[in-house]
Amino acid sequence: MKLGAGVAAPSFALPGDAGAKITLKNFKDRKLVLYFYPKDDTSGCTKEAIDFNRLKGEFEKAGAAIVGVSPDSPASHAKFKAKHGLELELASDETKAMLEAYGVWAEKSMYGRKYMGVERTTFLIERDGTIAQVWNKVKVPGHAEAVLAAAQALK
Repeated sequence: MKLGAGVAAPSFALPGDAGAKITLKNFKDRKLVLYFYPKDDTSGCTKEAIDFNRLKGEFEKAGAAIVGVSPDSPASHAKFKAKHGLELELASDETKAMLEAYGVWAEKSMYGRKYMGVERTTFLIERDGTIAQVWNKVKVPGHAEAVLAAAQALK
């Protein structure tokens, strides 16, 4: 099921890279950029994380927090963050329950082979917990800037 603007964001509680639980309630009264990516330390995912990290201060000025989510383990996230100097929060959904709730765990195809994986997707969630905007099948170049512009435009 695909979620769209105006719908309540599904609640979640996931382990973060630093060991603390990351929940939707943690961001009450703040905007939240929730971006889903396939795998730590792959080229596209690394570029996306670095782009969001580079703009983290601008997102904070716009009143928005950023959380990246993938099915990788918290230990993998911690290693990924350390390797690339990332200051973003990364959440681990090894059970894929949240990925399914947000509709981003999907059938993919590569070289004619079908498999299940994370469809690169970003959600901008308003302070009241409703989804303001969704970017499906994200192309990384320019994406973090587009999300920042949307977060800044959201009052």
